[in-house]
Amino acid sequence: MKPDPQTVRSIGLSYVRNQLSHRGWNVMSTATNASGVDFLVHGQEGSRKLTIKVRALSRRKAVSLGATLDNLLADYLVVCRRVIEDNPECFILSQEEVKELANRNERDGRVSYWLEPRDYDTERFREGWGRLGSEVDQVLLTNRSKSDR
Repeated sequence: MKPDPQTVRSIGLSYVRNQLSHRGWNVMSTATNASGVDFLVHGQEGSRKLTIKVRALSRRKAVSLGATLDNLLADYLVVCRRVIEDNPECFILSQEEVKELANRNERDGRVSYWLEPRDYDTERFREGWGRLGSEVDQVLLTNRSKSDR
């Protein structure tokens, strides 16, 4: 049975939100089905702010990026794959990396961009949560330096 796309998206967003929260980020969701950004995240001290776009997938497949790369507004893209299984896997790419790796096709005057699995499914991006920085570590360092005074 093929999973409902809205269910896949909902599970993927929840999974990524939990992963970010677990790492000490305060996570704010944007409007449902808003284009561009799914989460606004900031550190406990409010010193770091990031925007996150999530693409949730039920299996290994290409990730559509739309008709233009100008719509890539988020700082990071998180491809969350196999979300309906017990152990989803995530790939974290910066906006610049997505633009660099994007494939382009033009057919009948219509342009489309996407990431093939070979583009994002690499050890460099797999479970690369540390690429965002760990706000838990930042809070611990801040508290440690305050106690050293």
